[in-house]
Amino acid sequence: MINNSWLRTFCTLADIGHFTRTAEYLHMTQSGVSQHVQKLESHFAVALLLRDGKQVVLTEAGKRLRVQASKILQDLSELEFSIGEDPPYEGEVRVMSPGSLGLRLYPQLLTLQSRHPGLAIDHRFAPNQAIGKAVADGSAELGFTTVAAKTAEVMSEAIATEPLLLVTPAEVDEPSWENLQSLGFIDHPDGAHHSELLLSANFEQFQHCAQFARKGFSNQIGLILEPVSRGLGFSVLPAFAVEAFARQKLIRVHSLSQPVSETIYLCTVRRAALPARVLTVMEHAKSSL
Repeated sequence: MINNSWLRTFCTLADIGHFTRTAEYLHMTQSGVSQHVQKLESHFAVALLLRDGKQVVLTEAGKRLRVQASKILQDLSELEFSIGEDPPYEGEVRVMSPGSLGLRLYPQLLTLQSRHPGLAIDHRFAPNQAIGKAVADGSAELGFTTVAAKTAEVMSEAIATEPLLLVTPAEVDEPSWENLQSLGFIDHPDGAHHSELLLSANFEQFQHCAQFARKGFSNQIGLILEPVSRGLGFSVLPAFAVEAFARQKLIRVHSLSQPVSETIYLCTVRRAALPARVLTVMEHAKSSL
């Protein structure tokens, strides 16, 4: 078995060409340098250099070893650097979140990437259940959900809350039960769930979302308020989705007596050391919510 120290000593000697100066450069004794060369010559059973006092001249075998050994030592050096390297502002980070959270989160992550162009943010919109699965199987490093993960492989940390908001066309001054029934409901994938949470806490008449005429549906988070802005109905949405709507003057957000919020969870794989770049994105995301 060849010792890398022998190769390093031999290559240094080949470069310097002198035993004494090599020993001084490597902080070794001259006998130590000589022993390393002798061990290599014994291993390969061939002379690697010709000695002329303290100076040396490489044999043909020595020249071949110098080329190969230099490459091996360079590869080892690069391996040590790459394995030990864990830059906090370089590399890809895969993030997933539901629609409303993504509307707040993704622009904030792009701001971070603008400051550190070595980062690459891969953000995907997905429902809560799909996010937990992606974190568990490693296809996402960070997941942000509004439901705690139910799988043992994923750890969920409550990090923030997001209010649910009742949104009507701008001309609606008072969101009475009668007014809401007259308007009708603009539905979305979480419409029934969000309505049950908010409206049941504020209207004793509420039993289920089917009490309202269904005036429309959209599964595009950025378009759910478009029919509301045109006076076609009301909806219940998380705050970040409402804030992201461009035509704020055409809608009205109503403060209700019993505010209701959803908890935001940060999901990461359990029992795993996260790379520094993931920790960077995670901390920035938490501070942005």
